[in-house]
Amino acid sequence: MADPSDNLATTAWYHGVTRYQWTVLAIASIGWVFDVFEGQIFVASMNEAMPSLLPAGTSRATIAYFNNLTFVAFLLGGALGGVSFGILSDRIGRTRTMVWTIIMYSAFTCLSAVSKSWWHMAIFRFLVAMGVGGEWAVASAMVAEVFPKRSRAWSLGIFHASSVLGTYMATAAGVLIVGNPNLGWRWGFILGAAPALLVIWVRMSLREPENWQQVRAASLAGVGKRLGSFTELFTQGLARSTIVGVGLAAVGLATFWGTHIYGKDLMRRAAEARFLAAIGDSATKLEKDAVLKENSRAIKRAEMAGMFLVTTGGGLGLLAFGPLCERFGRRGAFLFYQLGGVASSVVLFQFISGTRMLTAALPIFGFLTLGMHAGFAIYFPELFPTRLRGTGGGFCFNFGRILAAPILFLSGWLQRTANVSLENSASLLGLLFLLGIAILWFAPETRGQELPE
Repeated sequence: MADPSDNLATTAWYHGVTRYQWTVLAIASIGWVFDVFEGQIFVASMNEAMPSLLPAGTSRATIAYFNNLTFVAFLLGGALGGVSFGILSDRIGRTRTMVWTIIMYSAFTCLSAVSKSWWHMAIFRFLVAMGVGGEWAVASAMVAEVFPKRSRAWSLGIFHASSVLGTYMATAAGVLIVGNPNLGWRWGFILGAAPALLVIWVRMSLREPENWQQVRAASLAGVGKRLGSFTELFTQGLARSTIVGVGLAAVGLATFWGTHIYGKDLMRRAAEARFLAAIGDSATKLEKDAVLKENSRAIKRAEMAGMFLVTTGGGLGLLAFGPLCERFGRRGAFLFYQLGGVASSVVLFQFISGTRMLTAALPIFGFLTLGMHAGFAIYFPELFPTRLRGTGGGFCFNFGRILAAPILFLSGWLQRTANVSLENSASLLGLLFLLGIAILWFAPETRGQELPE
């Protein structure tokens, strides 16, 4: 039903939002917070977890290679989960499907703590990602369907921006748990069981959106089209939207895992350089390793400080996408972030060094490289009709993971085999933002339109 205040340009986006609509946004956002925590806890602990799962003395480049393989497993799992649970949500409902996704990512994050080898971790991360990818598709569709048109971009921007709280939680776990020699990285993963408690609130508070119930009733009565039909995403009228959505997601996810996450490592390297400078260039490798081990907690705090700075800037960028796309359109907002992403990636990794300069630059880098991800939650539900909204949004966001996976192989190959530095590898992959600009040429503009039925 159209909101009578939709045409009032002066009406605040939150005016008239009901208590139930706020509840939906709160539950979807908290689910996404934990969703992101389950993904980022590995990022916060990979410099401790992976070396312990490989033979002693494994080189840093080889460790980075296996970290990237684990990221690939996560991307592929997210793709499968996003598509499968997206289809399921269109067929059996948003609420029931959300419950299963939360249980899945909670259980397998916790089980990651028992990993004994790198491939154990990779398998668990694959299974975690199935739940993670599915939860995003379901939650974004539900928020889009419950909120009125004038509030949609703002509410979905807030939904996606809540992800920074999940990263903050992972950062805190990195400092207080992973970096604590009395606890260690395994305890960080054990925390992943906590989100399962959210299932109780979901079951008690949420009901299926009215438009989904109407479409499902029509389908069951034989007077409506089939729900969750994957093949329909590629029929005339939807194929363009599907290809554009997948392309934008692939660029966003490839640059996230290939460029964005390495911003924090520059702060870690700055701390390592500071400690090594104190013993001089003539020190042996054993002496350097001893100094780094002795100062490992301080180095970990520096790395997590970098992660905090990037995340803070990224959160502001996510929040800004909603108002920007309301003012300049969906395509205009994407263009702003993609131009900023490529520029900040090159500048940060090629010209910025030292703790002070990084402290100033990392939030800007995070703002410009992460902000457009809020556009996926806002834009993708607007591209597909109700009967395919979970299927289409889940496919676009998560099939983008499959296309992004080879980029991580490339990143690992560049650093391990081609001896390309982390800085140069991250800069090269940041150029993928230019591909996102090209995709926008074919993207439909959806600002001010009702959700397709």
